[in-house]
Amino acid sequence: MRKEVRIAGFGGQGVILAGIVVAQAAGVYEGKEVAQTQSYGPEARGGAARCDVVISDGRILYPKVRKPHVLLCMSQPALDRYAGECDDGCVLILDSTLVEAWPRERRVALVPATAIAEEELGNRMAANMVMLGALARVHDVVGLESLRRAIGDVVSPRFRDLNLRAIQTGYERVKMAP
Repeated sequence: MRKEVRIAGFGGQGVILAGIVVAQAAGVYEGKEVAQTQSYGPEARGGAARCDVVISDGRILYPKVRKPHVLLCMSQPALDRYAGECDDGCVLILDSTLVEAWPRERRVALVPATAIAEEELGNRMAANMVMLGALARVHDVVGLESLRRAIGDVVSPRFRDLNLRAIQTGYERVKMAP
């Protein structure tokens, strides 16, 4: 089964790192085939950023996301730009700190990732990992334990504990929108 995940926001939010962690978790710890691509504007911080991950049980013949099954949006402009490209059954996972309006006809999960990262974890940069915890809770594309293990591989030892706490918090605090 092929699953397509798009993570989008703006530069400086750790969108690319989040995609790398998902790809590592699915590929190394769940034995799936993965393809990860990224796109970001020339201005590293503040411009648009997107990371796509394709996860499959079999060979991936086309490595690009066509119609995401899961869309994680860390900003309103990201949601506005990519929501129309989603698969009919797409799950939207939104940072409710920065996303205020969403399509009501979609299945939507909300987590105040940026607020949690700033106020509870003490580091705004952990919002991306809060979002990944939410992903593990609301969709079977990748498991929580695999994400934890991938953080050990990908994240600097200096930030591992913070990121592990962030993933767990996102997993616990995500809520489905009414």
